[in-house]
Amino acid sequence: MLVSAISFALISALGLGVGLLSLAPVLTQIVHPDSGSGLAELAVDFNAQGHWLQFPQWLIDLLPSDRFDGVVLVLVFISCLTVVGAVCNFVHQYLSQTLTTRAVADFRAELFRKVIRLPLGRVVTQGPSEYIARLVRDAAALQQGLNALLSKTVAQITKGLAALIVAIVYDWKIVVVALVVGPVIAIVLRKLAKKVRRGSRGSLAAQQEMLKHTTEIMQGLRAVKTSTGEHESEIDFDAVNREVVKHELRMRLARAMSGPIVESLAIIALSLLAAIASKSILEGSLPFDRFILSLGSLGVAGASFRPLAGIINEISAASAPAQRIQEVLEEPEEPQGLELPPLARHHESIVFEGVSFTYPGADQPALRDIDLQIRFGERIAIVGPNGSGKTTLLGLLPGLLQPTTGRVLVDGADVASVRLSSLRNQIGVVTQESFIMNGTIAQNIGFGVEGVGIDAIRSAARTAHALDFIDQLPDGFTSTVAEGGASLSGGQRQRLSIARALVRDPSVLILDEATSQVDAESELAIRDAIVDAGADRTMLIIAHRMASVITADRIVVMESGRIVDVGTHDDLLGRCDVYARLTRTQLVDTDT
Repeated sequence: MLVSAISFALISALGLGVGLLSLAPVLTQIVHPDSGSGLAELAVDFNAQGHWLQFPQWLIDLLPSDRFDGVVLVLVFISCLTVVGAVCNFVHQYLSQTLTTRAVADFRAELFRKVIRLPLGRVVTQGPSEYIARLVRDAAALQQGLNALLSKTVAQITKGLAALIVAIVYDWKIVVVALVVGPVIAIVLRKLAKKVRRGSRGSLAAQQEMLKHTTEIMQGLRAVKTSTGEHESEIDFDAVNREVVKHELRMRLARAMSGPIVESLAIIALSLLAAIASKSILEGSLPFDRFILSLGSLGVAGASFRPLAGIINEISAASAPAQRIQEVLEEPEEPQGLELPPLARHHESIVFEGVSFTYPGADQPALRDIDLQIRFGERIAIVGPNGSGKTTLLGLLPGLLQPTTGRVLVDGADVASVRLSSLRNQIGVVTQESFIMNGTIAQNIGFGVEGVGIDAIRSAARTAHALDFIDQLPDGFTSTVAEGGASLSGGQRQRLSIARALVRDPSVLILDEATSQVDAESELAIRDAIVDAGADRTMLIIAHRMASVITADRIVVMESGRIVDVGTHDDLLGRCDVYARLTRTQLVDTDT
C-alpha cells in the first residue's frame, strides 16, 4: 500500500511536469504568431535536431498543421493530464490515510497487548493513566504526524520537484541557487523541528498528568462533593493545566518562525533567480519566453514547497509520541514461562519460604521474611492493620508480584519455575473493588475462561447467590451491564465477581475483602455458599468482618509486613495483642 501510494503521487507529479513542459509550444505559437509553427512542423524540427527522444512518424501524421488546432490539442492534452493527476492525487491521499489509520490501529493494538502483559508492579508504580495517555493521546498525535509525512509531504515534495525539474530544463542556472538555498532552508527547519519535538514531549507528559488528575477526580466525584473539595480540585487542575500551557507555548516560537523564515528565503532565492535570468536575457543567451516558463515553473515549485514548513512541524511534533510509544513497546513483558513445565492441579500445600518484597522505588519493604505453610483444603483468614501487607502477600501467589527474596511454592514447585498460565488458571480471585465490564451478565461471569457454557455460568451464579437477582433482570444472563456496573448494586457487583472466580473451578480461591461491599444479609447468604464452594479447595481470605474470620481453620495476623502470629480465633485472643486490638477496632461483627 505504501509503494502504491508513493507511485500514484509520482504519477500525479509527472503529470504536472509534463503539463508545464507542454506549455512551451503553445507559448511559441501565441507569442510568435508570425514565426510560429504547427505541432506537426514543430515535431519534425525537433527530430531534425538529433535529440535522443524522437517522435515516431505515425504520431507526426496525426498532429494538426493548423496552429489554432494545435493550441486546442495541447490545451485538451493538458486538461486530460490535470484530470489524471487529480485522480492519482486522490488515490494517493486515499491510500496514505488508509495506511496511516491501519498502521496506528496496529500500533494501538500492540501497545495495549504490551501494557496488559507488563508486570503488575510496573503498572502500579507508573500509574494506569500514563499508559492510557500513551494509548489514546500519543497514538492520535502519531497518526496526525504519519498523515503529514505520507500524505502531505510526499504530495508536496513530488509536485515541487517535478516543477523544479521543469524549471531546470528551461534554465539550468537555477540549479546553482537551489543548491545554495535548499540546504539553508533544511538546516533552519531542522533547528526549529528540534524545539518543536522537545516542546511536544513536555506537553504530552503534562497532558498525561492532567489525565491522571482528571480521572482521579471523576472517579471519586462522590467523595469530592461530600467533602466539599470542589475548590481544592479546581486549584490542583489549574496548576496541571498551566503546566500544559507552558509546554505548548514553548513550541509557538518555532512554529511561528518556520513559515516566515522559509518564505523570506524563498523570496531571496527568487530574487537571485531573477537577477541571473535578467543577465542571460540581456546577453541574448536566454529567450524571454523560456524565462517566463522557467519563472512560472519555479512559482509552481515554490507553491508546492511552501507548506512544508508547517508539515515538518507536524511531523516533528509526532516524533515525541512515537518515542513515548516505543519506550513502552521496549519494556520487558511479564515472563509467561511458556518453555517451563505446567503446574499440576494443586492438591498438597502452599508455602511462603523466607519471602520479602519491596515495591519499585519504595524505601521500605512491603513484606519482611514471610514464612507460612498452608495445607490443601485449609481455610485461612489473613488480618492486620491497613498497610500491613495482606494484599501484597496474596498477590505473590498468582505471580502478580515477584518476591524480592524467598520463594512461593505450590505442592513443592516454585511458582517462578512453572508455566504462568497453568498457575493462574487454577486460582480464582475476588478483589475488594469489583471489576465489572460493559457487557452481558454471562460475559462478565465467563470472562477469561475459554469455551465456558451457560450451564457452568449459571451454576457459578447459583453458588455465589447471584441467580435470584439475575433471573429478575429483563433479559436474564443476556442483560447488559452499564460501564463499571453502575446499573447494579454493590452487593450484586460483588456476587458477580465471586461467580466469575468460581466458574474457573479453581483449586485456590483468594478473597481480598470480597464482602466489603455486601450488606450483612447478603454476606450471611454468600458465607454459606463460599463454605460449600471451599470443598476440595484452598481458601485464602482477607477479611474485615468477624464472621469470615472466626470460621477459618487458621488466622494469620500481620503487622508492618510481618506475620506476628498464626492460630485460631480463641488462641489469638488470649495471646496476640495485635489481634485483640483488631477485634475491638476493625473486625466488624456481621450482626452489628
